[in-house]
Amino acid sequence: MPQIKAAVSHAHGDPLQIETLNLRAPLMGEVEVTLKACAICHSDIHFAEGAWGGKLPAVYGHEAAGHVTAIGEGTRGLAIGDPVVVTLIRACGTCATCGGGMPVLCSAPAAHDGPLTTLDGAPVEQAMNSGAFAEKVVVDQSQIVKLPADMDLVAASLLACGVITGVGAVVNAAGLRAGQDVVVIGAGGVGLNAIQGARIAGARRIIAVDMTDDKLAIARDFGATDGVLATDTKPWRAAKKAMGKGADVVVVTVGAIPAYDTAAQYLAPGGKIIMVGMPHSGATSSYQPVMIAASGQAMIGSKMGDVVIARDIPWLVDLYQQDRLKLDELVSRTWTLDQINDAIADTKSGAAKRNVIVFD
Repeated sequence: MPQIKAAVSHAHGDPLQIETLNLRAPLMGEVEVTLKACAICHSDIHFAEGAWGGKLPAVYGHEAAGHVTAIGEGTRGLAIGDPVVVTLIRACGTCATCGGGMPVLCSAPAAHDGPLTTLDGAPVEQAMNSGAFAEKVVVDQSQIVKLPADMDLVAASLLACGVITGVGAVVNAAGLRAGQDVVVIGAGGVGLNAIQGARIAGARRIIAVDMTDDKLAIARDFGATDGVLATDTKPWRAAKKAMGKGADVVVVTVGAIPAYDTAAQYLAPGGKIIMVGMPHSGATSSYQPVMIAASGQAMIGSKMGDVVIARDIPWLVDLYQQDRLKLDELVSRTWTLDQINDAIADTKSGAAKRNVIVFD
């Protein structure tokens, strides 16, 4: 059985440990991918800190790209050596949610037990269906999308989560129309991609809301027309002044309760709040239902941008190749697997757009 190096979590909140694990061969419908890059998402950090529970020991990481190095029986459309992006979206294709066009909400259980074990044979959780803080992964074929041969895999790794979540929140979940106005609360990795999605979809005004001027300057580089400091008194007033009215869409990309508490203040009548950022389990927000109802507004949850990866990732790759989608500019720094705890600390500081672990 092949052995790989991986960053393993044994206790929530503790540093990850670099260990050697067993990785079984791919079974029916599965693919082994030797990774080139895995970006660090805040969801990985929240899971590692215990914000949403989960089994331990575990390997996190779910935003990856690499090359196919083994194929299980029944796998179609892939060959050894193919460059691919690896997502956490495992979809059976036959349940009600898959059939309804929402594979991100697939309700079917995994077809096989997880592929990771310790050298003693004890199971290790493959968190978020990926376990990509590791040299190799074995995943279901539904989780991967083939890439062009010349695609940079560090840039491609970002397509697995942050990009599809942000762009998809605007294009898929909100259904933004050209000429509408958008407020994006939070100008981190997902927020910048929501801004890109609004720009690509033809928004009139794109208002970025964040805590620092530096983040707002970066947001403008990605397509924001205006920036508003969240620390200002009643920042929605400045946003509405810039738009001349309320927003048609407000995208909350951070898991901060104050952002959810105030999101409706930015809305126009008939507007939508797209709920992307995920607070810790048990956290609650408050709002006035009468105002939402009387104004014909909506609150919509968006998981992974309501993406269909076989449809949306090739589209985004094409936009990137046309220089219409920024990916390289999202990468703040690359790190080795041995540096993962430092990379996580840097990500938690809020300074990075995306930190990426790279493998030899």
